[in-house]
Amino acid sequence: MSSIAVPAPALAPRRAWLTDLPVLVVALVWGASYLAAKGITTTHTVIAVLVLRFAVVLPVLAAAGHRRLRALTRAQWRGAGLLGLVLSGIFLLETYGVVHTSATNAGLIISLTMIFTPLAEAVVTRSRPTGSFVAAAGLSVVGVVLLTQGGGFTAPSLGDLLMLLAALARTVHVLAMARIKAVQSADSLSLTTVQLGSAVAVFAVLATAPGTGASPWSVATGFGPREWAGLLFLSVFCTLFAFFVQMWAVRRTSPSRVSLLLGTEPLWAAGTGIALGGERPGALGLVGAALVLAGTTWGRSAADRTSC
Repeated sequence: MSSIAVPAPALAPRRAWLTDLPVLVVALVWGASYLAAKGITTTHTVIAVLVLRFAVVLPVLAAAGHRRLRALTRAQWRGAGLLGLVLSGIFLLETYGVVHTSATNAGLIISLTMIFTPLAEAVVTRSRPTGSFVAAAGLSVVGVVLLTQGGGFTAPSLGDLLMLLAALARTVHVLAMARIKAVQSADSLSLTTVQLGSAVAVFAVLATAPGTGASPWSVATGFGPREWAGLLFLSVFCTLFAFFVQMWAVRRTSPSRVSLLLGTEPLWAAGTGIALGGERPGALGLVGAALVLAGTTWGRSAADRTSC
């Protein structure tokens, strides 16, 4: 997400809709990414798929921003590289997580980042969250408990726990971006490129370690048309297209508006999981999903009011 905070001029309704639509498409493809990743990934191919996914888009990003990459200072390279290490952990947790849970659960549990981040920021800044935000956080937690117990009250699955850890890792990433002063003035494209490059380096090293699953080459040669379509969807649409749309939209509207539209991601995750993945969360799971969506929406609204 861009750190640009300059208010954008008011847009005419038609122009605003034309700007909002591509951002909604990004939220949709991000929501669908959990089902796509689940469809082409197994426990033994997680690292290989991650190498392939980001190796496809990294050269494009590097070519598009090569001049601005050269302008980065050593401190900015170090800061972006550190963020890339955190990012690699996020993708590992998310991808292993979605292999072991449903796409619906994955998309909804990861949305708890919107609750965890303001809570963590309150701890760091020693400020007190509002009562409405705490209530929204509690509602979201209850929703996750019900969501993961759709088939009856049992222990949450390994995938559910990994997605919860991924949401916490996303929170660490957001706070680190705000705390590492060197990267705050860095160009968004360059920052993203260095982070993805660092993450790919981590995945490549892990891919050579024994016992970490199939190699990227063997996975690539074993992919059929369906698997390649899924990989390209994750690479081109969920990464390259999504990044450029965010940069384009935030310059034509407000960051808050972009964030609000992207906040519909868990709704699309649940929709694609149920409609296309044949997932059936059950009555209890549907109640939990509704509570997660309500809690995260309420919490985001409460956090926005506090920051105004």
